Amino acid sequence: MSANPSILPVNGPHLKLAALFGIAGVLATLALMPYLMALTPQKFAALPLPLPVIVLAAAAQTGMPCWLLGWLGLYLGAPYGLDAPWLRAWVYRRPRDPARRPHWWLAVLIGVLMALLVGGLSLLGPKHAEDTIQVWRGVLASFYGGIVEEVLSRLLLVSALVWLLARCNRRVARPWMFVLAIVLAALLFGAGHLPAAQAAGLLGSPLLVARIVLLNAVVGIAFGGLFWKYGLEHAMLAHFCADLILHVALPLAGGF
Repeated sequence: MSANPSILPVNGPHLKLAALFGIAGVLATLALMPYLMALTPQKFAALPLPLPVIVLAAAAQTGMPCWLLGWLGLYLGAPYGLDAPWLRAWVYRRPRDPARRPHWWLAVLIGVLMALLVGGLSLLGPKHAEDTIQVWRGVLASFYGGIVEEVLSRLLLVSALVWLLARCNRRVARPWMFVLAIVLAALLFGAGHLPAAQAAGLLGSPLLVARIVLLNAVVGIAFGGLFWKYGLEHAMLAHFCADLILHVALPLAGGF
C-alpha cells in the first residue's frame, strides 16, 4: 500500500481500467474498417455475410480481448510499474503518483521519428494501395494501432514476459528483464504485421519479410521503452502519432 492513502497503489483494482481498453478497442476497430475496406476491397467483397454483421463481429472480437487481456496485462505488470497511471487516475478518480512525470513531447517526438524511419525505408520497397486511400480513412485507422496494438503488444506481452522472468528471480524484476521483455515483445509485434502485409501483397521475398519484421520491431522497442519508463499512455501517443505520419502526412506529401 502506498504511504499516501489518496494515491491508488499499483496493485489496486484493474477491471474498470481494462473495461475502458475494451470499449476503446471496439471503437478503434470500427474506425479501422473504412481503411481496411479500401486497402483490401476484394477480401470484403468475398465475405459471405452482410457487411454490418462482419463489422460488428470484428469489433466484438477485438473489444473482448482488449478487455480481458488488458486486465491480465495490468494484473501482471502493474506490480512492476508497467501500468497506465494517467488513465488509472482518471478512471478511479484518484490523484496520480506524483513520482511519475509526463513526457508527452518525447512520446510525440519518438512517434514522428519512428514514422520517418519506416517511411524512408519503405521508399525502397514496392508501392501499394495505401497511396490512393483517402486521408480521412488514414486518420481513423491510426487509432487502432495506438489503442489495440499497444494494449496487446506492450501492456500484455511486455508485462507477461517481465512477470515470467521475475518469477525465476524470486519475483524481483531486474532492468535487463524489462529490456529483454521489450525486445521479445517487439519481435512478436513485428511478426504480427505479416498477415496484413500479405493481404496487401507486400510479401514478395524473404528480404521483404525480414524488413517488415525488423522495422516494426525497432518501432516496438521504442514504444516499449516509453511504456516501461513513462506508462502505457506514452506508448499509445507515440504509436498514434507514428501512424498519423505514415497513413496521413507522408501520403499527402507524396512520400510513398
